[in-house]
Amino acid sequence: MAAKIRSNDEIIVLTGKDKGKRGKVKKVFSSSKVIVEGINLVKKHQKAVSSLNKIGGIIEKESAIHVSNIAIFNVLTGKADRVGFRFEDGKKVRFFKSNSETIK
Repeated sequence: MAAKIRSNDEIIVLTGKDKGKRGKVKKVFSSSKVIVEGINLVKKHQKAVSSLNKIGGIIEKESAIHVSNIAIFNVLTGKADRVGFRFEDGKKVRFFKSNSETIK
């Protein structure tokens, strides 16, 4: 099955503490979760590891967010949108449902 959300897609958060924020998808997991730049930041207490030259302390990193809590952002309309699939020249492509524009 083709993925409606892919890496480098511009998305908007629909629910949660980061509602309304926009960002780019960095990674998509098969468990229906994605990591988005600057969204769902958590503080992680990291232990120093001298053999790997890792410095200890509290670091901020992006945590995964479920795909049901995000939507693809349509820059033409400036709103969240839904994704559909269609065939163009024998290839399956994604398109925005609101204005039928192909997603690049």
